Amino acid sequence: MASSRPARVAMLEQFKADGVRYMFGNPGTVEQGFLDELRGFPELEYILSLQEAVVVGIADGYARATREPTLLQLHSGVGLGNGIGMLYQAMRGHAPLVVVVGESGLAYDSMDAQMAADLVGMAKPVTKWATRVVDPQSTLRVLRRAFKVAATPPYGPVLVVLPADVMDAETTEDAVPTSYLTTTSVPTAESLEQAAGLLAGSRHPLVLAGDGVHFSGAQAELAEFAETWGATVWGADWAEVNLPAAHPLFGGQLGHMFGEASAKVINPADGVLIVGTYTLNEVYPLLDGVFSPGTKVVHLDLDHGAIAKNFPVDLGLLADPKSTLPLLTEALRRRQTAEQKADALARLTKAQQDKQAAAAAVSAPDTAALEQGPLSAELFGWELAKQLPADSVLFDEALTSSPGLFKHLPPNVPGQWHQTRGGSLGVGIPGAIGAKLAHPERTVFGFTGDGGSMYTVQGLWTAARYDIAAKFVICNNGRYRLLDLNIEEYWKTVAVEHHEFPEPFDLSQPEIDFVRLSESLGVRATRVDKPEQVAPAIAEALAHPGPFLIDLVIGRSS
Repeated sequence: MASSRPARVAMLEQFKADGVRYMFGNPGTVEQGFLDELRGFPELEYILSLQEAVVVGIADGYARATREPTLLQLHSGVGLGNGIGMLYQAMRGHAPLVVVVGESGLAYDSMDAQMAADLVGMAKPVTKWATRVVDPQSTLRVLRRAFKVAATPPYGPVLVVLPADVMDAETTEDAVPTSYLTTTSVPTAESLEQAAGLLAGSRHPLVLAGDGVHFSGAQAELAEFAETWGATVWGADWAEVNLPAAHPLFGGQLGHMFGEASAKVINPADGVLIVGTYTLNEVYPLLDGVFSPGTKVVHLDLDHGAIAKNFPVDLGLLADPKSTLPLLTEALRRRQTAEQKADALARLTKAQQDKQAAAAAVSAPDTAALEQGPLSAELFGWELAKQLPADSVLFDEALTSSPGLFKHLPPNVPGQWHQTRGGSLGVGIPGAIGAKLAHPERTVFGFTGDGGSMYTVQGLWTAARYDIAAKFVICNNGRYRLLDLNIEEYWKTVAVEHHEFPEPFDLSQPEIDFVRLSESLGVRATRVDKPEQVAPAIAEALAHPGPFLIDLVIGRSS
């Protein structure tokens, strides 16, 4: 048993025992007690941000880049409220965050005092687990549980409320490292044979995969299974590199808005393996018959809540994708007839030929047209691909500009590309800051839009304050362009003819001067509005030792 000391000190000892490197935060009065103790813990660096959405966004980027529990601090109901939207992003993206929130204290519960709020109730919809420490002697066991829950698949944010009077009270708890779980579980041999039997005879096989593959580290295993089965792999709830974009069997990503488009991909399949995701995540319109009658569906995941979440399956396997996919591949090979193996090989060969033809077209673009035409996201991506170091990390919130940017920067290497998740705008700037802190030796680019950037532009101040040398690109088209595209789709769905986009989507009046805004927050910046400026701007950003922002002015058609 440790010697008696305030719980606020014991808490920092626990963070030290768990090897926590950073605490991301925006403090208030009730947290000052334990933040004052940080001077005795030089191993733990406090990273200050000016708004709570930025705090959560940076922590989210760091957690996704490291796949490790990441600590952040918010302040009472107002601070937690400001961070809720980005916590939703972290929940959808399965970021293992441990959120500590200070409050006045247990003694004030009956007074409905200033800033009083049900913090646990506020957090429950956007966390895996939320709780409140009410006894100083339970502070460390609660924190260890929080770290364990955050880092157990499916990963996700947890929240611990820390009343100030509890933190000031004495505790004798020992600070010991958190006990994490081994989750490399596999199904029984009988279940594997049953799964292989359901899938082996498919003539139109399909894999729907998601970020559970990334968190399991099962990218190579997924590729081998798909090749053995001759199955196209489509992403569902996919924001990491779960299969390289260059892989011949990668079909693309399903949408998350209009289910009819995804149904066209899924309906032809007569055998489906779902791995590391749930099906489906579209919100409009609601579909009943996603799988064709008679289609065999096997669902593999460590997340029991994802399996058969929205649609029934023939077999659910609660198991680790990385450990299970090789066993399922071998079981499939045993089940396949010679004819089925030949058909699978033929599908793979055709996919390879199609991918090679498509890659040849992309690798040899009409450079004259790119350079002489209007400034576009594709031109920027093509030039960046030529200059970017091979181990760079890209954080993508470019949304409507992403197809052009990543036509020449395809996400092929696990851990080197992260895409926005959950729909919370503003993740591009703080996400890149977090990724750069996780990989200080690598070049990190964060992409966002002019609309999205304004949710968290305060993050530039944090990058400047701590000299976090991430590079930022604002794809500035003067619109909420994504809303333009979505309302076009809506018009098609309801068969209404429109010819003008709604004015609320226009962001050009008044025009935002991103260069002056960035420089006012301490980050050097340049504006690019002509094709010939692209290459020099990228070179300047890469050569600059600190954070750098490029205001990329592109048209609505880019």
